[in-house]
Amino acid sequence: MKDWWKNSVVYQIYPRSFKDSNGDGFGDLRGIIEKLPYLQNLGIDVIWLSPVFDSPQDDNGYDISDYRKIYAGFGSNEDMDELIQKAHEHGIKIVLDLVVNHTSDEHAWFVESRKSKDSKYSDYYIWKDPKADGSEPNNWGSSFCGSAWEYDEERGQYYLHFYSRKQPDLNWENETVRKEIYDLMKFWMDKGADGWRMDVIASISKDQSFPDYPKTDGRKYYTGKYHSNGPRLHEFIHEMNREVLSKYDCMTVGEAPGSTPEVARLFTDPEREELNMIFTFEHMNIDRIPGSVNRKWALKPFDLRELKRVMTQWQNKLYGKGWNALYFENHDQPRVISRWGNDTTYREECAKAYATVLHGMQGTPYVYQGEEIGMTNVQFPLDEYEDIEVRNAYQDLVIKNKTISEDDFRKAVWNKSRDNARVPMQWDDSTNAGFSSAPASDLYIAMDPDKDRPTAKKEMAAPDSLYHEVKKLIRIRQSHKALQSRGKITFVYAEKNAYPLAYIREAGDEKILVIINAAAEAKTFACDAEPKEAIYNFGAAAEAKNGKITVPAQSAGFYRI
Repeated sequence: MKDWWKNSVVYQIYPRSFKDSNGDGFGDLRGIIEKLPYLQNLGIDVIWLSPVFDSPQDDNGYDISDYRKIYAGFGSNEDMDELIQKAHEHGIKIVLDLVVNHTSDEHAWFVESRKSKDSKYSDYYIWKDPKADGSEPNNWGSSFCGSAWEYDEERGQYYLHFYSRKQPDLNWENETVRKEIYDLMKFWMDKGADGWRMDVIASISKDQSFPDYPKTDGRKYYTGKYHSNGPRLHEFIHEMNREVLSKYDCMTVGEAPGSTPEVARLFTDPEREELNMIFTFEHMNIDRIPGSVNRKWALKPFDLRELKRVMTQWQNKLYGKGWNALYFENHDQPRVISRWGNDTTYREECAKAYATVLHGMQGTPYVYQGEEIGMTNVQFPLDEYEDIEVRNAYQDLVIKNKTISEDDFRKAVWNKSRDNARVPMQWDDSTNAGFSSAPASDLYIAMDPDKDRPTAKKEMAAPDSLYHEVKKLIRIRQSHKALQSRGKITFVYAEKNAYPLAYIREAGDEKILVIINAAAEAKTFACDAEPKEAIYNFGAAAEAKNGKITVPAQSAGFYRI
């Protein structure tokens, strides 16, 4: 079916922490195969797999050394073939992670590139001579702190890396590099892969003048506008579409930091023939102090009104001209109920409210593993975090530059670390919550130590649980045309106050009013629409009287109008 992804719900799996089938403490492809019935029961349509290709694992697989080979810790190429086949038998499509802004420094291309300026692979990457004083070519910074340039003694030049120094950026200006990438995409799509999530795809085009950032404060290195949306970005993606994507019935979603709704339309307007949708970060940055030297670790209080403003803007500006990817959690984002909600007293109610927001809006909803059971953030000692982003930021910001105290950094890590979402999936109350039979000391990362942690088994056994609410939301979305791709969205109460959020979805003669009130008290607002039959709700139902609607505390619902 054309545009099948518009009416789909995607479930993201972080393979190393989903299910370990062989007791080595590390999740794998056979563990995913084992859990396909669970995912089919939940009702999802698509699995997005974080990278499973061969890698030294400097950045948990986002540093790929061989795009055509499965990393041994996850299994074999034959396991991948079987996963694709069996997922399809369960009615589930498989979307893979395309990491082509950079490779591992152990990729054969880079190994050859660093040997000589005369190598065939010489300009597969971005190399620059030092300045006269031997320093970096410009003041671009790495997103993992420090300089984005690393000096290579063997070649006598600097190479560019927007992330770890073990993740050199590919040179997309080189037509041969682009062809290599298109060939590896075809390799997996010919095996049955149904599409791609494209890692930091907005960064593949660089300004070839490599200008310095203006020095706005005392920093030595900067990240910003030169790190994304470069001058040839859309040319490259259109070429990818022409050479590869247009030849398959596939789904694409690009990770596009720094994008506005206007930029998103350039990516996703069907007439431009680029991508189906992108991940925006604007709503993910509302609890971050803009421009701070401490980056994502500089926190400001969460403001629900700001979240409503951003999400309303994206819904309105992309309507009819593009498509939204709807998410609150993924492998790079912490658990939303811990970050912006109440993960103790109102854990289930809060999680249900956030789920209702996503599944009612126009776009493709993404459920991250464990989100459907209400998994929460963890609070490890700083030395127990696996994430290279945390380790580098600690050394750079706390130890070296002393721009943030260790206590404030620890609190920020507990709130926003990527490891919050990377602890193992909690299946049951057996050893390691059913994730692995390995000794706890052999797990690649520690479990959530909370003795009251939610598990899939407990959630599935309780009829009013979050798991069953998410399952209902998916089913309802798939069975009501007003909630599907052609359903128009109109916000009726979004601007002024924090609660509630209310909007109308409509298609043909079907109109559905969506209302979410996550507050601890009832809220009343003026609205011409009158809620009648509840298609879905948790908590008490909303009531209409004299042109006003009263929404009970901790409730949400879809109502026919």
